[in-house]
Amino acid sequence: MSDKHTIHLSIAGMSCAGCVATVEKALQAVAGVESASVNFAEHSAMVTGDAAADVLVGAVVDAGYKAAQMIGPEDAAGRELAEFAHYRGLLRRAVAAALVGVPLMVCGWLGWLPVPATAAVSWFWVLVGAATLGVLAYSGGHFFRGAWAALRKHSASMDTLIALGTGSAWLYSMAVVLFPDAIPSLARHAYFEAAAVILALVNFGGALEMKARGRSSEAIRRLLGIQPATARVLRDGTELDVPIEQVGLDETVRVLPGEKLPVDGMIIEGHSSIDESMLTGEPLPVEKGAGDRVVGGTLNTAGSFLMTATHIGRDTVLAHIIDMVRTAQGSKPPVGRLADRVAGVFVPAVLLIAIATFLVWFNFGPEPRVGYSIVTAITVLVIACPCALGLATPISIMVSIGKAAGQGILIRNGESLQRARQVTTVVLDKTGTVTEGQPGVTAITPVPGRDAPGLLAFAASVETGSEHAMAAAILAASRERGIEPLRVENFRAIAGQGVEGDVGGQRILLGNAGLLQDRGVAVMSLQAAYDGQAALGRSSVFVAVDGVLAGMLTVADPVKPDSKSAIRRLQSRGLRVVMLTGDARATAQAVAAEVGIRDVVAGLLPDGKAAHVAALQARGEVVAMVGDGINDAPVLALADVGFALGSGTDVAIESADITLMGSSLHAVADAIEISRATVRNIWQNLFGAFVYNSLGIPVAAGVLFPVTGLLLNPVIAGAAMALSSVTVVSNANRLRRMRLGGGAG
Repeated sequence: MSDKHTIHLSIAGMSCAGCVATVEKALQAVAGVESASVNFAEHSAMVTGDAAADVLVGAVVDAGYKAAQMIGPEDAAGRELAEFAHYRGLLRRAVAAALVGVPLMVCGWLGWLPVPATAAVSWFWVLVGAATLGVLAYSGGHFFRGAWAALRKHSASMDTLIALGTGSAWLYSMAVVLFPDAIPSLARHAYFEAAAVILALVNFGGALEMKARGRSSEAIRRLLGIQPATARVLRDGTELDVPIEQVGLDETVRVLPGEKLPVDGMIIEGHSSIDESMLTGEPLPVEKGAGDRVVGGTLNTAGSFLMTATHIGRDTVLAHIIDMVRTAQGSKPPVGRLADRVAGVFVPAVLLIAIATFLVWFNFGPEPRVGYSIVTAITVLVIACPCALGLATPISIMVSIGKAAGQGILIRNGESLQRARQVTTVVLDKTGTVTEGQPGVTAITPVPGRDAPGLLAFAASVETGSEHAMAAAILAASRERGIEPLRVENFRAIAGQGVEGDVGGQRILLGNAGLLQDRGVAVMSLQAAYDGQAALGRSSVFVAVDGVLAGMLTVADPVKPDSKSAIRRLQSRGLRVVMLTGDARATAQAVAAEVGIRDVVAGLLPDGKAAHVAALQARGEVVAMVGDGINDAPVLALADVGFALGSGTDVAIESADITLMGSSLHAVADAIEISRATVRNIWQNLFGAFVYNSLGIPVAAGVLFPVTGLLLNPVIAGAAMALSSVTVVSNANRLRRMRLGGGAG
């Protein structure tokens, strides 16, 4: 038996996209690992296989990074504290470097610094060099350690570029100070301020990037904060407040008004309104009573009730949602894997470009050749860091997955997110997808002299003793309208025809036309209404009071209130909408006409639905299937993108590419809009990162010098490199403000 599992690791020490390839290679080399995906934006890794966590951690450590397994909320809290400490540390390093570098730079601009060419001023420059060395050790030590670790693994990273750039600037400057006569007079310039200010800018940019990245992880933190820390349980007749971890299966839990439900369960006593917006995205509370299922983390708005715990710990819906969101945020769409491959070879390519730049300037440049060679090579190294390239995809994925989760849309992975934007045809199941999925009273038609409430009261009263599905619909309709059924006596069910009984001293007969006609009750006055409802695929029953026709009730599976607007919205986005159902054609056509669907196929078994989806795909359509996640599992698996709608169960979460925790079809349109906006955002980020590097490296190498006579200052290159990453992260965070329903920004 395979012991396959997924382990979530927190990775520390990654500084660029090149590190992603190094860590992934180290993890994939571990025996038993099936797949390893490293997320640079979240500094985490998702590893699937049967390898032990400690072995995986050891592999990451051997590669020159730090790692720890993440298990639950307590790890997330600890990680948040660690990230805040790292953020503060980066700011301190930036300030320390700025305190040395900025005064030197200002004094240099003002011409106040002596030329390091005579013994009289050498001690000043030695002190400056010593102070800068302290900056390199304190503010840049982590870059040098990372570069050394990468070198030991025969690889290179952003740390390599920063360490080479600042280290070579310091070494050259010290050579100028200590051996001025060995350097041509025109090249006797110290670059201590460049090394210090570059480190200040890179550390400050890293701090800004970490702060912006932290906002993109807000979805996980919000989900982790939903579950209460304690629960009120009944043990031996006494109510006790216990930590949430101590709640057991089948234990009785009391929930008071205003409290969040601690675990998943079923109400056994009481009635309340539950705010399930965290689960479904729907703002209106849902009425719940005995026998209804409730979910941990939802809010009890009114009423106290007792519930029995059915799922606890890692088995709750909330825990599954957190795991799914975390896994999806750590996954990569195809475009992300392309960026990783590019970034993996980018740093070695930059090193070669820097060497070539040095040699060209040294051999063909004007005097001072040595100075120009050093400055251009350093500038190439500093400006070329591929941080923005590495962040371009994962940061957008993290933000959009979190945005979707807040709307009750759970996207399984980055590939599903990218694929959803390509959908051309949306296939809908009918029952439970377009319709409510359970019978309801859709029309009450009293005869002249009778009113609808009175007719419903008689019907509900006589149906109290019935177990038929139509009886449940009539009783539900009476509850919704606040009509209390009256006591029924002499009740009798007439198999296949209806029911009868005495209510308030009157004989009530409820059933089909044949039953009433057998009892001598004429139904001709309502025949036209009956035929009209039948043409729409709806079932009707007649009600007679003391042998006289009183009216007719129509029962059907009603269309969801927003199905029509949601389908119109999908069609307005250029999507073809098709309905597949196992129901009779008349019923299917009636529902389709009501919601505006033109393509309908009825009378299908599950394999027939699958065959129809396959036929659509064979014609080149990219098909999204929307079903309930249980009966439609084969079709959901076959479709290019499977949407499980409405159930919010463990089965639904596991059955589709995208799980919609609410019941509205608008969530399908929302998911497609999120997909389109996310991929557009990723391409914006990738374009910006590629353009930045494509233009920045040649400019840093000096291609504009023959025309303009200007070279890019290494300090400006450092600022541009730091700001490029911040720009990518800021652009991705625009997805948080995306407006759904009216277009995505």
